[in-house]
Amino acid sequence: MSTRRDFIKQLTAAAGLGVVASMGIGLSAPQVRAALGNSWHMPDENELQERIFLAFAASTAVWDDWATPVNNCIALLAKTIAKYQPVTVLCRANQLALAKSKCGTTNTKFLTMPLDDIWVRDYGGCFVVDGQGGRGLVDFHFNGWGGKQRASNDTQVADTLSYETYASYIASQLTGEGGGIEVDGHGTAIMTESCWVNSNRNPGMSKAQIEAELKANLGLRKIIWLPGIKGKDITDAHVDFYARFASKGVVIANLDNDPKSYDYAVTRTHLEILKNATDADGTKLVVHTLPPPLKKRSNVYTQNNPDFAPGYINYLPINGAVIAPQFGDAAADKYCKDLLTKLYPGRVVVQVNIDPIAGGGGGIHCVTKNMPVV
Repeated sequence: MSTRRDFIKQLTAAAGLGVVASMGIGLSAPQVRAALGNSWHMPDENELQERIFLAFAASTAVWDDWATPVNNCIALLAKTIAKYQPVTVLCRANQLALAKSKCGTTNTKFLTMPLDDIWVRDYGGCFVVDGQGGRGLVDFHFNGWGGKQRASNDTQVADTLSYETYASYIASQLTGEGGGIEVDGHGTAIMTESCWVNSNRNPGMSKAQIEAELKANLGLRKIIWLPGIKGKDITDAHVDFYARFASKGVVIANLDNDPKSYDYAVTRTHLEILKNATDADGTKLVVHTLPPPLKKRSNVYTQNNPDFAPGYINYLPINGAVIAPQFGDAAADKYCKDLLTKLYPGRVVVQVNIDPIAGGGGGIHCVTKNMPVV
């Protein structure tokens, strides 16, 4: 099966923007091609959100016979999130009826377009705001994580979403993914060098050039760089599997306690960097650790599958709740729930079995995209 973390490069054909059918968000608003300016910034994901996007888009071409269970898992997440805030599900036109039947229509709208896969966090761009009621969307020109997977449809999604959501379209000079960006909304970001300073995305660009463009695109004053690791997974180590801001100055760090895992050393290196880091205002970070489970359920997604990604760190904060994975390790699941409950006061922590998605190397944050309220 050609999963998200497989290193089987598929041909990426050039494709024009497909026909888009809007089902209730921003009907064909005139799109503004915005110039970059100092007013745009990427807000804290923990702030109030207008909606969450997901993509009901697993196909047999990528997932083989896992496509249906993966889409069922997307539908479960859509229903779970819709209890707390609006959801928009992206899907192919010929799957609209199926997506509606699986995801439900309560607090949920649908938007049809050509799609390659489910990872809307990565290919859907990044929403930014200007503090004056304006919203933009930065397109980082998704290229299938450095040409590792077909992306001719998914690379068009950011442009389409900007049009459908009345967001000003902002074209970055960089190639990258939303899962490679973590911000506190106050000028500080955490990112991995392995995915951004990489010739499979940004050839010929120095780290300083890449950092300058990211700061301009997202309204940042400081980037805390983690080394990450190249070539171990298809993303080249996205930060949303390593470190997350729970609030300004407070970070949750992944800490892999399996000595056989390559992440055992990687996460310890990251932890030392974060413990000694300060944010853009000079405040020393408070760092909490969140280890993956050492036990997992025994099923087709977990067994003999090196791509299985049991990362609690890949949770999703939404209005009034935090949606987190549940992997069947009672002690580890409880530790995750207790920590998130402590760090997100006033929100309910809801844990969901996402084994099919984790079997493809991703998590809840990877398959969702939040749109901030303006």
